[in-house]
This record gives sequence, structure tokens and C-alpha cells, in this order.
Amino acid sequence: MMKEGTRYFRGLDEAVLRNIEACGELCRTLKSSYGPKGMNKMVVNHLEKLFITSDAGTIMRELQIEHPAAKILVMAAQRQEQEVGDGTNFVMQLSGLLLEKAAELIRMGLKPVEIIDGFELAASKIIDDFLPKTIVTEVKDLRNLDDVLPALKTAIASKQYGNEDFLARLVAQACISILPLSQVSGDLPDEKDISFNVDNLRVCKILGSGIQQSHIVNGMVFKKHVEGSHESVEDAKIAVYACPIDVAATETKATVLIKNAEELVNFSQGEEELLEQQIKAIADAGTKVIVSGAKFGALGLHFVDKYKMTALRLTSKFDLKRICRAVGATALLKLRPPTGQELGHCDEVKIDEIGDTPVVIFKLREVKSKISTVIIRGSTENIMDDVERALDDGINVFKMLTRDGRLVAGAGAAELELERQVSQFARTLPGLEQYSVAKYAEALQQISSTIAENAGIKSREAVTVLSAAHQNGIQYAGIDIENDTPTVLDAKSANILDLYAAKFWGIKFATSAACTILQVDQMICTKPAQGPKPPQSKGAAWDDQD
Repeated sequence: MMKEGTRYFRGLDEAVLRNIEACGELCRTLKSSYGPKGMNKMVVNHLEKLFITSDAGTIMRELQIEHPAAKILVMAAQRQEQEVGDGTNFVMQLSGLLLEKAAELIRMGLKPVEIIDGFELAASKIIDDFLPKTIVTEVKDLRNLDDVLPALKTAIASKQYGNEDFLARLVAQACISILPLSQVSGDLPDEKDISFNVDNLRVCKILGSGIQQSHIVNGMVFKKHVEGSHESVEDAKIAVYACPIDVAATETKATVLIKNAEELVNFSQGEEELLEQQIKAIADAGTKVIVSGAKFGALGLHFVDKYKMTALRLTSKFDLKRICRAVGATALLKLRPPTGQELGHCDEVKIDEIGDTPVVIFKLREVKSKISTVIIRGSTENIMDDVERALDDGINVFKMLTRDGRLVAGAGAAELELERQVSQFARTLPGLEQYSVAKYAEALQQISSTIAENAGIKSREAVTVLSAAHQNGIQYAGIDIENDTPTVLDAKSANILDLYAAKFWGIKFATSAACTILQVDQMICTKPAQGPKPPQSKGAAWDDQD
């Protein structure tokens, strides 16, 4: 019925258990990267670019996974990253553990349908009843630095443990500085009306010094030289052009017959005079800085310097849009003088050197700034890349706080509390689903034990101590990774807090992915498509025609 080379896998042994095994292998790969003391992975992608990171999203993206069942877990983790921006490894670990527990139940004699029912029942009970009870606090004022810091610190600590205090404060200050003001009165809007745009917070990586020398600039920073000789300007009016600053090319082709040298001089002189008039008109409009998305011609640059304006060329059209948004300018498509509304304004445009890297800084007062830039310093490119990923997680957590400010206990405390409640719920069930609900609770417990295991603590002892604390009513008991012996840490008092939304969507996506894989009982892999083979004729090149 199908072409030669098609492969079939069917039944529990061939399809279900093989899929679980493949997914388990992927999750075990990422297991040692989970938590603040998770290990880094060294990944060399197909372009031979080196990545050294513990970020699950980056690792999965660069591994280019081929197994169809493992791809489902990857898609669930990617959806978590798009929805929340953090918690990708939580989704991978929970879905992998659920599949491992499902394999145990299958070997006991339960059918996949019964396991799926139990998993879905446990997940819906957690989302509707148990998870809302674990909420510790809610961030009310997004402009209060102390309120937003705990959630950012926890997210950043999972990538940059030891630097989380400094980096979290940096991210919080940058995010608060670009929170929008009311369009009408200039007052602070109601928190529910805030639309936080992640793209308004830029990152500029400059090699040298150390992470602690990273800082924020209210405005934009570009790693480049200016085109002309004039450099720093204060209280600058800025004109932005998407066209070249040069002699205009004619729309139609024409032939000009020049008979003598005088006619040649007059012909080029007319072009020069026209370009000078255009640039003089731009300068007369009050322009001090010209930004172009295209080239500056030699003649155009001469007149820009003559009228004492600073010239900057941006090769990226996205950067051109961002600079327009930052300074409030309109990008003009034709070389003409801008109106007052089309001109942008910046408090200071200056040329500086950070380390040995030349930079152009568009600096604005904090109240006016719509875009902020975090300048990351570091001794190597890999370190700066990893710091950037940590900052990206922190920025996404802040974005999520603008939508849902609820926080739950971190350090594995939320998972252990859910495990206790799910275990109690499993004992009340009369049918076969009680087994899969109980296994769901075990999966949640193992996530907490992974944090302890990666921190060098004996996981069995840690889980025993912490489970006993939760049974005794200590709801926020988490793992203290600073001590080698299992110690109970009050996550609420220690300000180790996770996003409620990260747990909510993580449980949803992980359960959905695990159940989708368990529902597959047959796999049909057709033969990969292959192009035509080259001719094998002797003595002739393969592309020669007969």
C-alpha cells in the first residue's frame, strides 16, 4: 500500500514505550541543568557556533531534535517560552517524569487511556483548586523596585547564580524606566492599562571588564562610528531618513551630450548646488543630527559637515524604527526639510568609547525615555551571551507581572505543597485513576528532588525532610541549596518567589504534551524524499548535456 522503505511501529512495546524512552532520554539530558546550581551544556550547532549555557530553550533550539515524540515536548516548552518567557525546563522535566511514571503504570497493566484520564484529572484539580492556595503574594505596584525584585531574582538565579542580586536590580530599573505614561495627562496610568513592550528594552554587549560593570543607559546605544567629523551634541533635534544622503538619481535614463569642459563643470555644479540647498534647508529647520538608513555620499557628507551636523548611518531598518520610537521622530523617504512634528529630540547624542569599542549614545532623561539599553560587560562572548539570556528571562518575567502579579513560593516549595495535596486527593478516588493521580504527585516531588540533586545534596534525604515539613503545615518549606545537608528554607521569608503564571501554564503544557504522546499507539514513517541521482557516465562531468 505504501512505498518501499516505510517503517511501522504499533502497540505498547513498539510505539508507546519507544516514544516514552526517547522523551525520557531528552529530559534526562536537560535534568542536570535544572535549578540555580544546574550544570551548563556545551552545544556546537550546525554552523559550528559554540553555546555554553544551562538555558533549556537555547539547548533544545540548537540541538535540532528529529524524533517526532520528542519534538512534541520541545513544542510544549517553546509554547511556554512564548507565553511566559521562563519555565521551559520545568515543562520538560514535568512532562518527562509523567511519561516515566506512565511507563511504570503500563507495565503494571493499566491502559494508556486510564492513565491519561488520571493525569488530566490531577492537572485540572491542581489548576482549579490547589495552585491558587499556594499563592504567597501579589505585586500591586510595578513601579516599586522592592516589590518586583523577588520574582526577577529567582528567574535570573537559574541562569546566573551568584550575580542574581545585581542583574535583577539592573533589569528592574531598566523595565521600570520604560513603563509608559498616560498619553493624555502625563500621569501614571492604572496598572491594568500598562502594555509593556519587551522590544523597548535593548541589550548591547561590549567585550571587556566584568559583569558587575554592566549598566543602564536611558535611550539607545550603537556600536559604531559617526560618519562625519562632528560628534557630541546636547539638546539635539534629530532628522531620520530612510533614503541616501547624496545626489538624487534621476527616475528616467537620459543621455547628456557635453561639448566642452565648461559645460561639464556647470553640469556637476548644478547638482552640487541642489544638494547644498537641500541640506541647508534641513539645517535651517533646527536639525543637529542626521540619521540615515542608507549611505552618506561623499558630497552629502561634505555639506553635512559644512553645516555642523552629526551624521550617523544605521544599516538595520529595525534599528531605524527603534531610534524613531526612542526620540519621537518620523522616518522620511525623501531628502527634504523635516517639519517640527517630524523632528525627534534627544537630550544628548555623544560619541564615547567603552573598553576599546566606539559607541554612539542617544541619551534621554528617564521620564521621557521610551527605550532603555542595558550595556553588558564580560570577559568572553559566551559569558555575555549567557548573561543576555538571563536578562531576557528577567524582562519576560516583568512583562508577565504586568498581566498577572501573583507569586508562589520558589525553591521547590510550591511543587512539594502540590505533591502533598495531590497525594491526599488520590486517596479519595475509588477507581483506577487513583494510581495515575498518585504518580502525578510523585512526578511533582521528583522535580523538587532534582533541585537538591543538582546542588550536591542527597535528594532522598532532602525530600524526606521537606515532605515532613509540609505535612506539619509549613507550606513554604523549600530547599536550601547553600547547605550541603538537607535543610528547610522558608521560601516566603527568603523572598524566593516564582511566577504563578509560570506554574499554571507549565502544568498545562506538560500534562497536555505527555497525554498527547500517550495517545499515540501507531507510528508510520515513510521513506524520506530523495532527489534524482546524477548520471554515472564515464569520462564526462555530471552536468554535461548529451
